[in-house]
Amino acid sequence: MAHVVAFANQKGGVGKTTTAINLASSLAAAEVNTLLIDCDPQSNASSGMGFVKDPERLSTYHLLTGLATIEQALQVTELEQLWLVPSHKNLIGANVELVEADRREFRLRDALESMRERFHFIVLDCPPALDFLTLNALVAADSVLIPMQAEYFALEGISELLDTIERIRVALNPHL
Repeated sequence: MAHVVAFANQKGGVGKTTTAINLASSLAAAEVNTLLIDCDPQSNASSGMGFVKDPERLSTYHLLTGLATIEQALQVTELEQLWLVPSHKNLIGANVELVEADRREFRLRDALESMRERFHFIVLDCPPALDFLTLNALVAADSVLIPMQAEYFALEGISELLDTIERIRVALNPHL
């Protein structure tokens, strides 16, 4: 059963993507089946894994909007035991499209169900925002890692994120 880890912080430039890529790659190098899901429309985790931006390729957008299954969106990486579900800038549209959608907070969790037996770890790289993309990642996650810089403004945002995590724990994901 996979352990799902979300890397989240609404502040950008704190190392979410770099840490997510490095953790996923390290796990794969240690011969642990790992899935990295790029949940950020900036798609830096995807490009960091060597994938060029391609609007035709199935991505996290297609998962969240129900246009593809996770099996269809999986991409093989250069590391033998690491797979990727890439992102694209069109993922930003999911924030608008999910507003009226059924089970909008559970889309990613539902999509991951079929992968939980296949992988030991599923790593979710979140965007620098508290939006539907991050909400979906936190509802799907077993744990959350919050990279941050040791500075005053970073601490201000952490309290907001911790409040959001507590609300998710109470209403949507008691196991987070």
